Amino acid sequence: MPHFQFQYSFFLFGLALLPILLLLFLFAKNRKKKAFNKIGDPILVKQLLANYNTSSYIKKFFLFTGAMGLLIIALANLRTPSGSDKLSSNGIDVMIAIDVSKSMLAEDIKPSRLERAKQLMNKLVDKLDNDRIGIVVFAGKAYMQMPLSTDHAAAKMFIESSSTESIPTQGTVIGDALKMCYASFNKNEKKYKAIVLISDGEDHDENAIKIADQLGQEGVMINTIGIGSPQGSTIIDETTGELKKDKDGNTVITKLNQDELKSIAEKGNGVYQLFSNSDAVVAGVAAQLNSMDKRSVTDDSLLRYKTYFQYLAGLALIFLLIEFFIAEIKKTKTSRLKPLMTLAFLFTSLLASAQNEKENIKKGNDAYKKNDFTAAVNDYNTALKKEPANATAQFNIGNALYRSKKTDESISAYDNAIKYLNKPVEKANAYYNKGVVLQNNNKIPECIEAYKNALILSPNDDDARQNLQKALKKQQQQQQQQKQNKDQNKDQQKKQDQQPKPKPSKISQKDAEQKLQALQQQEANLQDKLHKVNAASVDKPEKDW
Repeated sequence: MPHFQFQYSFFLFGLALLPILLLLFLFAKNRKKKAFNKIGDPILVKQLLANYNTSSYIKKFFLFTGAMGLLIIALANLRTPSGSDKLSSNGIDVMIAIDVSKSMLAEDIKPSRLERAKQLMNKLVDKLDNDRIGIVVFAGKAYMQMPLSTDHAAAKMFIESSSTESIPTQGTVIGDALKMCYASFNKNEKKYKAIVLISDGEDHDENAIKIADQLGQEGVMINTIGIGSPQGSTIIDETTGELKKDKDGNTVITKLNQDELKSIAEKGNGVYQLFSNSDAVVAGVAAQLNSMDKRSVTDDSLLRYKTYFQYLAGLALIFLLIEFFIAEIKKTKTSRLKPLMTLAFLFTSLLASAQNEKENIKKGNDAYKKNDFTAAVNDYNTALKKEPANATAQFNIGNALYRSKKTDESISAYDNAIKYLNKPVEKANAYYNKGVVLQNNNKIPECIEAYKNALILSPNDDDARQNLQKALKKQQQQQQQQKQNKDQNKDQQKKQDQQPKPKPSKISQKDAEQKLQALQQQEANLQDKLHKVNAASVDKPEKDW
């Protein structure tokens, strides 16, 4: 049996108007009866009511009241979950923890440890069809990148966006990452929980093995993947392009710490694998996860619904049409009901239009997940043509335009979304996305303003706070560089000013003219000599180096 529910249940309070309409109807009917009784002449009353159909009056009222009730229910959007789209399967919960510290930039694993780790995780996600996946990134701190979900396409997007810039605090705290992963699991379950940790193991946290032991006792399986080489490698500093050095000026050599990763896997009832071949490592981890007990996993975050508002609105329209054609002696009564029928048409068209807009947005979302950003932009634009104030379409088109490298248009779309969004959190998200686009375009002052607006609306937004800190730091670096350049220019100008200047000549005009004539004569004599030399010499080829 389908499970009916209302999307906008607050509209149902409008049904309270129906009893009020019934009371008004009974009151009006009673007043008519009293008015006829006051006449007192039954023959006259009968003549007055000769062309009046009392039953029609009652039918018209109930048809109108029924239509109003149906329209209210239609506005509440009666719907049922679509069974074919409900995501339910037998699986486990898997948290992926990715090391994004600076040591992951080492190139002993080409093209780099981090890039190879991201490729590895994407292949692993493809193997976890029936499992819920979450992502934690960590360096000097650990942050939740994506909570547990069956949306594997989103998981890949988050993995791909992971970088050393994701976390401002450097270092490697595996213990914090393990605790963050555990916080995402259902505490009431003693199994069905697994962590996949990929790192070079250069841990600055001595509690990692102890925490792994505690999680293992709580039924969590921890599998570790070591990426890097025991011999180690240098690190290219992204900001300077030079080799990374420690505080003493020595070149940093980052080495794979297999012993710690093996200990973590052992305490967590899992296995450790050294990265060598992506397919082999993924197959090993997938086999280990498949050996775990499974339970039914249901995720309704992407649940779709079948709606019935159009049927209710259509039935209400039929009621009003029938009511309109029922004859009644007073035409003014009918004329007063015509605006109500027009209102019904308006409700129906608005609801149908809203449904079409949602379909266009859904199509755009599907295209976006397939990385077909051009198609996504077209679908979102179609929704905007039907409702230019649709904030969801404006927000989504901003994301799609950004992925299409159309950054200026993307920023404009976010600005439009901000105009129409009402909820502070949603508006904060639009400011945050705008800030990311501006920051990637190196428009630092503008992105700082966007992040500040996001934090005003959502003070607990850690991502906005971190990005604001990075932007402020970069702005400070730019200002320092500009100051240095300015100081250098001043120093150069000062040196030029300090150069000794030649003293003005005190020679007379007559002497100057005589010296000029002598120079001109020397020049003429020299040209004569050159002509004679050229006439006597053999031509030789000229060299251009």
